Amino acid sequence: MRHPLILTTLRTYTLSQFRADFFAGMTVAMVALPLSLAIAIASGAKPADGLITAIVAGFLVSALGGSRVQIGGPTGAFIVVVFTVIAEHGYDGLVLATLMAGVMLVVAGYFRLGSLVAYVPEAVINGFTIGIGILIATSQVKDLFGLTLAATPANFLETWPALWQARATFVPAALGIGVATTVVIVLLRRAAPRLPGLIVAVGLTSLAVYWADMPVDSIADRFGALPDHLPWPSLPNLSIAHAVDLLPSAIAIAFLAGVESLLSAMVADRMMTGQEDAAAPEQSPPKGQHRPNAEILAQGFANIGSALFGGLPATGAIARTATNVRAGGKTPVAGIVHALTVLAVMMLAAPLAGHLVMPALAGLLILTAWNMSEPHKWRGYLSARPSDRFLLILTLTLTVVADLTVAIGVGVAIGLAIRLRRRDVPPADWSPPER
Repeated sequence: MRHPLILTTLRTYTLSQFRADFFAGMTVAMVALPLSLAIAIASGAKPADGLITAIVAGFLVSALGGSRVQIGGPTGAFIVVVFTVIAEHGYDGLVLATLMAGVMLVVAGYFRLGSLVAYVPEAVINGFTIGIGILIATSQVKDLFGLTLAATPANFLETWPALWQARATFVPAALGIGVATTVVIVLLRRAAPRLPGLIVAVGLTSLAVYWADMPVDSIADRFGALPDHLPWPSLPNLSIAHAVDLLPSAIAIAFLAGVESLLSAMVADRMMTGQEDAAAPEQSPPKGQHRPNAEILAQGFANIGSALFGGLPATGAIARTATNVRAGGKTPVAGIVHALTVLAVMMLAAPLAGHLVMPALAGLLILTAWNMSEPHKWRGYLSARPSDRFLLILTLTLTVVADLTVAIGVGVAIGLAIRLRRRDVPPADWSPPER
C-alpha cells in the first residue's frame, strides 16, 4: 500500500496514545537537535540547514510515511556525499541534487519499487556503512583537536596529510571537551537510558567551556547567530546542464535515502514486535509491519520539501527512530511532535543553541560514527563466506578512497553477480553458430 499510515492509526487514536507520543516526540527532539546541528556542520553546510531539515523533512516523513514510528531528518550517511557536492557544485548544487533525488524517490514509490531494497546485498550495506563511519570520524578530527586549517580537503587521502601539517595549532582544551562529551554520553546511556543524553552531554560540556573561558569555538563564534524562523520556500536554479552534472549525486542521495529509511523501518518493526496496542488491536495495523512504498513516497516528498526550504537530504534515522520506540512512541504523531519541538527550540532558543561548542559536537559525531560501524558485528563479518568478506572490504575501500556512488554501483553489481553465480542455473539452451 502507498497510503500514509497516519490515516489508519488516527481512526482509533486515544488520549493515552497522544500522551505517549508527546513524551516520545519531545525526547527524540532533544536527541535530534545536537545531531542535526553537528551533521550539517560536518557536511560543510550551515548549522541552521540541519534544523530546517529536521523540521520540514521530519514532519513530512511522519505525516506521509508508511511506518508507525519512523523519525526523519539529516543523518550521518549523507555527510560524505553532501560535503562532496557542496565542494564541487556549491550549496545551490546540493539543493538541486536533493530536489532531483526527491523526485526519483516519488517515482520509485509510485511504481511500488520499495521492495527492491531486499535485493541489495547485505555485505554492500555493511561495507559502505563502515566506510562512511570512517569518513565521518576523519572529518571530525579537526574540531576534536581544535586544529586550524585554511581548507579541509574533501578527499580522504588528502585529509590526513593536511591535518598533520596543522598539528602545531592543536588546542588541548578542545580535545578534553570532545573526550568528556563522549564519556558523558556513554555513561548516561548506561545509567539513564531514557534520558536524552546527547543534549545533556553537549550542554554540560558547553557550559564548562563558558564558565572556564576556554579557547574553544562555539557554533555562534564560527557561523554567527542561528536564525529563529524558517525561510520562505523557493526553487533552486534549474538548468539542464547543471542537472546532468548533478545526476550521479542525486542517484546516490536517492539510493541512500531509500535504503536507510527502509532499514530503519525494519529495525523499528523488530523492536515493536510483540507489543500490543491495547486501544484497538483488531483495527490497528500490526506493529511489526510497515508499508515500504508509502515510506519511499514520503522520503521523496520529504527531500523535495527540504530542498524547497534550503535544507539537506533526509531519510529515516535509525538511532532517532529507535529512541522514539524506547521512549514509548506509538504512532506517527510522535514524529510530528518531534519536528514541531525542534521548530519551537529554533524560534525560542536559537541564541542558546548557538553556544554549543564545536569539540563537543565533534565528539558526538565520532561516537555516532563508531556506532554506525556496529563493531559488535565485526566478528560475524570475519566468519562470513569469502565472497561476502570480499564484497564488504571492496565496498568499504571504494567508499573511503574513491567515491560513494562508485562504491554503491560496483558493490551492487558484483553482489548481484555473486548471488546469481550461487544459484543452480541450467545450461543455456543454445549452440554457437557454425563458422
